[in-house]
Amino acid sequence: MTQPLAEEPQMGSVHHLDEHRATRTAAPPPTSLLKATTAPVPAPVADTVPEPSQPPAVDAEPPSAGRARRVRRVVRGARRLATHDRARSAVGVVVRHGGYFVGGAGVVAKRGWEGRTVAVHHRMRAMALAAGDHAAAAEWQDRADRFRRERHDRRIELIHKVPTMAKSAAIGTAAAEGVLLLVGICMAIHDRELHDVVAPTLAAIDAVRALCWFVGIAWGPALGLALVAGLSHLWRAGHKNETAPAWARPASGTVDDIPITPSIVVKALSDLGVPALKKAIKEMADGAAGMLGPIRLAGCGIEVDVTLPSGVSTEEILGKRRKLAENLNRHEHELHMTIPPAPRTVRMWVADSGALDQPIGPSPLVTDADLTADMRKSRAPWGQDLRGDAALISLWQRHMLITGLSNQGKTASLRALALWLALDPRVKFRIADLKGVGDWSMFRQLAEVLIEGPTDEHVIAATEMAEEGVEEMGRRIALMNELTRKGWSQDKILADPRFDPLVLIVDEAQVAYGSGARETYVAENGTVKYGAPYGGSKADSRYFQAIKKIHDQGRVVNVTTWEGTQDPTNENLPKRSREGNHIRASLVVGTESQAEMAVGAQALAGGAAPHKLRQGLDKGTLVVAGDGIKLAPGQSSVTVRTHFIDIDPAKEIAERAKALRAGVQPRGEEETAQEVDHLADVLAVLGTAERMKSDEVRQRLAERNPAVYRPWSASDLTQALKPFGAEPRKYNGNQTISRARVVAAVETRAEEVEDADEIDAV
Repeated sequence: MTQPLAEEPQMGSVHHLDEHRATRTAAPPPTSLLKATTAPVPAPVADTVPEPSQPPAVDAEPPSAGRARRVRRVVRGARRLATHDRARSAVGVVVRHGGYFVGGAGVVAKRGWEGRTVAVHHRMRAMALAAGDHAAAAEWQDRADRFRRERHDRRIELIHKVPTMAKSAAIGTAAAEGVLLLVGICMAIHDRELHDVVAPTLAAIDAVRALCWFVGIAWGPALGLALVAGLSHLWRAGHKNETAPAWARPASGTVDDIPITPSIVVKALSDLGVPALKKAIKEMADGAAGMLGPIRLAGCGIEVDVTLPSGVSTEEILGKRRKLAENLNRHEHELHMTIPPAPRTVRMWVADSGALDQPIGPSPLVTDADLTADMRKSRAPWGQDLRGDAALISLWQRHMLITGLSNQGKTASLRALALWLALDPRVKFRIADLKGVGDWSMFRQLAEVLIEGPTDEHVIAATEMAEEGVEEMGRRIALMNELTRKGWSQDKILADPRFDPLVLIVDEAQVAYGSGARETYVAENGTVKYGAPYGGSKADSRYFQAIKKIHDQGRVVNVTTWEGTQDPTNENLPKRSREGNHIRASLVVGTESQAEMAVGAQALAGGAAPHKLRQGLDKGTLVVAGDGIKLAPGQSSVTVRTHFIDIDPAKEIAERAKALRAGVQPRGEEETAQEVDHLADVLAVLGTAERMKSDEVRQRLAERNPAVYRPWSASDLTQALKPFGAEPRKYNGNQTISRARVVAAVETRAEEVEDADEIDAV
């Protein structure tokens, strides 16, 4: 009989493990059942060891190889995990916020250290010495010594206060216990209970115990909140100062990390779309490196001169500013091009990405309370040029024009120069603000004339102010001729107080150039006749003629004009008027033709581009052409980012100017204070009307006494009547002046005068 089939597969239980693996990987060819019966399988022997002569299995591997394979598998998994985007993002988040905490702690510690030591004083002293400013270094040393003395005094005072505080605490405790015992005695007497003597003391002890219990309960949450607040403060300090590693910080989406290299400049020029330029660059053996001058650091950017090959004009490059900026990975406003003296050369200034969107800091007029001015010898700190250097401008004997679109900083730029000039006590101002919203209100008592308002009456007043400037100019010219005949030198004449600088400022001058106000008079036959127009842009305009005359001859006798105007066109700014200015500055304008009217064709051909500025984003940024500001050789204009001085700081500067001018009385102020009775004048113009609009009252006052009331604004009228309780008040939606209140104020004042006289008589 044949052996049962179920007893055959006992090989796995008798063979060695490796032999079994070899059997699984390389199984022998199948055998028939018949052959198995004729050749029975030997009896199994447990743990049989192969004969030494038996060859090893082909696929067998040692145990160490399996461990190595498992290690490699783990390493590969760890590498995949470490390089996965999510894992890298998570690590970046952890490192970034950890860096904010750690770096913020360092920032806060540094602030605390500098606040309690003289580290800042030493650093500023070292900077002053490095700059060669020994006076500033001595000042910082004095401040450091003063800080040390004051700190020492505070510490000694604190040491002396400790025993006093302990004594005061003991006395306070004893006094409180005495009060409690007194209350307890009163209670005991009232209730005839002896233990009531200590009842208030026990109640106080219970209150203290309850307070301690509450503090013990709230201590943990309060400590946790304090810890959270402290960590939040550290995180904010680190985030603000970007203390995390650069690789862990999120991408800003800008091209800050892309430097400007010679190859990038050459590539940008090659891709500019100028065939002759591209062909010349390809033919250059040195890779067009010879076209470029050295790349120099210049402020918040770099500067490089590009010498163009023959057949390529500078106009072709200037006309492709936007494309060239984009080829350099910059915005259009971050590339400025000018024409230096060298022929066929374009000078490019490329800003660091985003640098021009950062503020430039406050004006020295705000930060330095001791700053003074000298119109003849010094220059006004107006702002910074694109290199980051201070932009200083000379205003001595120079007419000036500032123009641009509305709400771009024209008034602030003009006012900043006037505020600096106000610190020179010799300078006299006559100002017409034809906007009339208080932008120049700080010049009250500084300016001889201050006109505020946009109406035809204000244009008439501004015209008469300009004509008075012409008359003053004529008197000075006649006096100068007389003194010259007597042998006076030019310097001696200009040092004479009769030739002190007189600056006529007209802000929003387009109101005057666009006004239709005309002079009217009654002829002998009773008909109304019209004379020359006060405003207007044509040759018969009285305002235009006055400005033109001062432009022609005023500079030599220190009579100058400053004009600020919007939207430069031939209607808003006649050609003869704009070209008579020594300094022409423009904020952003709408078109290239307006830019040419603003700064001139020569400056525009030299690379000036106020029409390329960004409306709203480049507020206070001016393109300045003229001889009052320092220009590089061959350069016809410079871009200036002006300091912004807000209304409140401007008022503080004006107060400093008034203090410097102590003893310098504005024209007519003393006579006004002594001779003009504002209450009587208001009552006179009211007549029999019960009440009248304040604007109409001001108009009638100006007709009654032009020298005093024509410059008045609504605020001036209110301030004059407010001390008497007769100021304008609303009636039917309008600001009106009540005749009854004015009459009552006059009567009250008369009674006070009588009472004062009686007291003096007694």
